[in-house]
Amino acid sequence: MEMDSRIEVQKSREASRDDLISDRTGSLGCVGWFIVIISGIFAVILFPITIWFCLKIVQEYERAVIFRLGRITDRKAKGPGIFFILPCTDSFVKVDLRTVSFDIPPQEILTKDSVTVCVDGVVYFRVSDPIASVANVSNADFSTRLLAQTTLRNVLGTKNLAEVLSDREGIAHSMQSSLDEATDNWGIKVERVEIKDVKLPTQLQRAMAAEAEAAREARAKVIAAEGEMNASRALKEASLVIAESPSALQLRYLQTLNTIAAEKNSTIIFPLPMDVLSHFMRK
Repeated sequence: MEMDSRIEVQKSREASRDDLISDRTGSLGCVGWFIVIISGIFAVILFPITIWFCLKIVQEYERAVIFRLGRITDRKAKGPGIFFILPCTDSFVKVDLRTVSFDIPPQEILTKDSVTVCVDGVVYFRVSDPIASVANVSNADFSTRLLAQTTLRNVLGTKNLAEVLSDREGIAHSMQSSLDEATDNWGIKVERVEIKDVKLPTQLQRAMAAEAEAAREARAKVIAAEGEMNASRALKEASLVIAESPSALQLRYLQTLNTIAAEKNSTIIFPLPMDVLSHFMRK
């Protein structure tokens, strides 16, 4: 259903754009046709000379929008290759169809949670309809650049700081949809929008770093406490096992002495059992 609605919206946009173009490609009138005929006769009489003014060439990535007495001659742009115009009555504008990229200047933006950030980005767009890009807007490239700046401000103004830092892809997609919808009548297709960098104030960076450090220290203390608790439980279980057999404690003494002797220490501490001490204390 969502895809069908998008297709219907796109068809309605194309229909409205075709209506605007058809209004501009109306009849020239009697006087207009008379001037065109005179121009054609003049071109035929002076053919060896006028041929150099009548034949024009556009590149593979270009299209030509022809105006005849100020009106667009056809709903479809000419090119690529060679096309013919009449001298004196026809003029044309070349339109580049290649993808253009530009950087959005860094914008000071106040987020939804009242934090000032500096954000910049990059936009990729191309001309999808040469006639609309010439007839519907004075400078499609410059207008798209200005619109990208305002759209960036409007979109980020509805986001809080956490969303700006974590959801760059969603913000870029939202900007692309808004730009593509706004520039459709200009014959511009926005292909891609990317958020390049988000700069935070120095004081805010220090506060966030201190908060992250405190959180790490708190987690470290919790982990250390859990380790101490597990170690105490293991020692308790070990003491219960040793208490069941008195000789196990003597074996543990001997194992400790073996470990100390292996390290080549000059001093060896020999643990004296408490039973021997208690015997002497009684005497």
